[in-house]
Amino acid sequence: MVEDAARSRLGRGLAALIGDVEGAPDAERARGQRRVPIEFVKPNPRNPRRIFSEIELEELAQSLRERGMIQPIVVRGARGATDSFEIIAGERRWRAAQRASLHEVPIVVLDVSDAEALELAIIENVQRADLNALEEASGYQALASEFNHSQDDIAHIVGKSRSHIANTLRLLRLPETVKAYINAGKLSAGHARALVNMADPETVARDIVDRGLNVRQVEAIGQERAAAAGKPSKARARLHKDADTVALEKRVSDALGLSVSVDHRGKGGTLSIKYNDLDQLDEVLRRLSRD
Repeated sequence: MVEDAARSRLGRGLAALIGDVEGAPDAERARGQRRVPIEFVKPNPRNPRRIFSEIELEELAQSLRERGMIQPIVVRGARGATDSFEIIAGERRWRAAQRASLHEVPIVVLDVSDAEALELAIIENVQRADLNALEEASGYQALASEFNHSQDDIAHIVGKSRSHIANTLRLLRLPETVKAYINAGKLSAGHARALVNMADPETVARDIVDRGLNVRQVEAIGQERAAAAGKPSKARARLHKDADTVALEKRVSDALGLSVSVDHRGKGGTLSIKYNDLDQLDEVLRRLSRD
């Protein structure tokens, strides 16, 4: 029960937690939010966000010079040190504040564990769409490997589907050259997911960058390569099936919205359902588990 309550609290995100602080009695609010010298605040080595745009930092720094920092940086107390705080969320604002030569910054102090700090950092960045696909995947991997969270746990924490978590984690298998394209903003998350199952993702990645291919074009390349590898087409397979079997395939396919193949032999046979991603598989399993 305690663990579920903690996950529910985390699942609301940092905005809700800051709201709790701001809505508390005056004395409690004064302890929760205050201004401190900027040198008291340190970055979090576990921050899933690793890439910060120089242009965005300079634009934010200019805004801070003109208006100051309104939104506080969310921190926790650094272990074994007084007047030292580790950033949970807001490292971009902290970096920009340094450029703007601000001497003090507003902070909200939360009492959270290592796991909760990472969870909150990921939640905040995912909600703001601040992470690229690999940073998001690395954050999920850290939750799984360092804190033994299952994919279902992570999905619940960050408010995403389990299939989204699984598909994002698969991006970590891509070659380093492809990852470099993603980190440089030359490949989108959609491009990356289309490359995961390809035999030579590096070559296709270069084509994407050189020719400016969109995600649909990359998916088409994958289909063409699969066909060239000798996979039989649906039309060729159907030539060997009777009309009743073909009609049954169409009936089940229409009901599921997926490609279906029926191989009937004697009194038995095989029913095959093709899905393109884990979301579609989850939907089939959900329908099969209905009472």
